[in-house]
Amino acid sequence: MLGTILAAFVVLALLFAGMAIGVILSNKPLKGSCGGLAALGMKDGCEICGGDKDACEENTRQVNAKRAAELGRDVLKT
Repeated sequence: MLGTILAAFVVLALLFAGMAIGVILSNKPLKGSCGGLAALGMKDGCEICGGDKDACEENTRQVNAKRAAELGRDVLKT
């Protein structure tokens, strides 16, 4: 019984490690989708983009630019 639980834990740990390595090596940022609940008909759309994928990508670019600018200001303060 304990061996089975330990084996299951090791397998899950290896799966998580493999997924993490895949994300790191792909060198792409994680991003959500605007499909989610809207695709199931449970919601009208994303609060940010209203279901428009281009608006989601534009919002992501704006947020990333704002963060980069803030980081640049922090570096210049020191």
